[in-house]
Amino acid sequence: MSLIAFPLALRRPPAATGQAPASAPLSTPSGLPAAALHPARVIALVSLWLATACNVPLWRAVLALPGEHGLGRLGFVLAFMLIVWAGTVAVLGLLAWRFTLKPVLALAVLAAAFGCYFMSAYGIVIDTHMLTNVLQTDAHEAAGLFTWRLPLTVLALAGPPLWWLKRQRVRALPWGRRVAHQAWLVLGALALGVLCLLAVFQPFSSAMRNHTQLRYMINPLNSVYAVGNLVARPFRQDSGPLIPVGADARLGASYAGQTKPPLLMLVLGETGRSGNFALNGYGRPTTPELSARDDLVTARNAWSCGTSTAASVPCMFSHLGKAGYEARSARYEGLIDLLQHAGLAVLWVDNQGGCKGVCDRAGESNTASSNVPGLCPDGECLDQVMLRGLEERIAALPAEQRARGTVVVLHQIGSHGPAYFRRSDPSRKTFQPECGSVSLQECSQQQLLNAYDNSIVETDHFLNATIRWLQGRSADAQTAMMYVADHGESLGENNIYLHGLPYAIAPDVQKHVPWITWLSPAMQQRTGVQLACLRSAMGDRRISHDNYFHSVLGLMDVQTGAYQPQLDLFSGCQGGAPGANG
Repeated sequence: MSLIAFPLALRRPPAATGQAPASAPLSTPSGLPAAALHPARVIALVSLWLATACNVPLWRAVLALPGEHGLGRLGFVLAFMLIVWAGTVAVLGLLAWRFTLKPVLALAVLAAAFGCYFMSAYGIVIDTHMLTNVLQTDAHEAAGLFTWRLPLTVLALAGPPLWWLKRQRVRALPWGRRVAHQAWLVLGALALGVLCLLAVFQPFSSAMRNHTQLRYMINPLNSVYAVGNLVARPFRQDSGPLIPVGADARLGASYAGQTKPPLLMLVLGETGRSGNFALNGYGRPTTPELSARDDLVTARNAWSCGTSTAASVPCMFSHLGKAGYEARSARYEGLIDLLQHAGLAVLWVDNQGGCKGVCDRAGESNTASSNVPGLCPDGECLDQVMLRGLEERIAALPAEQRARGTVVVLHQIGSHGPAYFRRSDPSRKTFQPECGSVSLQECSQQQLLNAYDNSIVETDHFLNATIRWLQGRSADAQTAMMYVADHGESLGENNIYLHGLPYAIAPDVQKHVPWITWLSPAMQQRTGVQLACLRSAMGDRRISHDNYFHSVLGLMDVQTGAYQPQLDLFSGCQGGAPGANG
């Protein structure tokens, strides 16, 4: 007998007499027609499966919490499980009605099965940002996540309840009775949940407060919440007309009478861990080419705006900063728009999954689906492909803007996981043996680290090649490069893989990013930036993506009311140059 009875919901119908139903009912072993189940019972039974079998990652995490063990821990887990079951019953009771009952329950089962797999396989949690990442994942990224374990796990978790659900006859109730019964079901489930919560309130509230990742592991309620939050987002923010930013933008004094225009290359890194760059003190030689240079400035204490591309890229190209961007209530133009308002030529070259909306009103070229021999194995291109034909792409931009100056964004595939082994050329696989699988748990920690570090060696080669490409244009332009990664990555630390955890609970390796700057002698002279000063100012100073927008404006000497000199990393080292923006 359950703790809360639903007499009407669980009552069996009277024996069928007379005319047979339109669809043949299932038969019991005795040959008699199987009784149709009350919809409340169907919801309760499916919810029980969801709360138990489909929440194995949650229960493992709960059992691993520090503190009391034995019967006390067992009682807490049982109460927690009843809370999850009651919450699932309540939510599905609101969504699953006569014609939507089986589709809603089937969708919940499938969502829970997929969620359970990804949480178990990669140690992720499911929230709005993670769902956004899923919706913005392209075919190549999706293929990288597909392993033989995925269909087997989904089949094991979703197969039995879907087979059972398909075979069940569900009682059809008049709408009045259905509403009443559904209301009793939802209210009864909520009452049970509240009673269980009160019984374990102190340890439960402590667990939710100190281990906030648990709330994003409650399956499939986490997916339901994420979907609802995503659907409601247009009503809270990013709605209405696009608000101009920097419509007053103008070029500063450094452009007066210039003989060579500036050419700035913004390399937007992907999944870069600052701590894995030898240039930042890492013990392995992951940046042999950059480390051999003496004309770079590296920031060793830089932090991202988010833990995913979808969160970080729009944020770092915004004038609002992390706090303002997350609290925004309208749509704003960004850095790319502002540079165009100032009259500069802008080009976005993408070797990944797109610019996440920040380059929608600028020229864009995608190289991810190119077919360059030696650079595009298995349908995915190494970042070197972005330098092929780049001069022609720039030449296709309006000549009047190019005469003033050009900003090019190169968006890397970088170290995008889980297929780290695909992110490096065979000739640059320095660390062996490397993990050659997208099922990361199949590899040892050292193999996984080797594959990731090889991708950093590839990024090192690409960045050095980009600098050499810029040096080759010194006769025609004053050149510079700034490389900043969008976010970091987890490589199995504490059984967490990939990225995308909520920022508040994400480990530092998902937020600590590399930031490398190269200025040609001509650009140093143009801006007055002194490298010794810049190395001192940026070396160990804590900076973040909040500095990105304003530092680009300062380096390009673009003057506007949106510019904040205190966030410009170059402003304190410009030595009174004519192009100083301050």
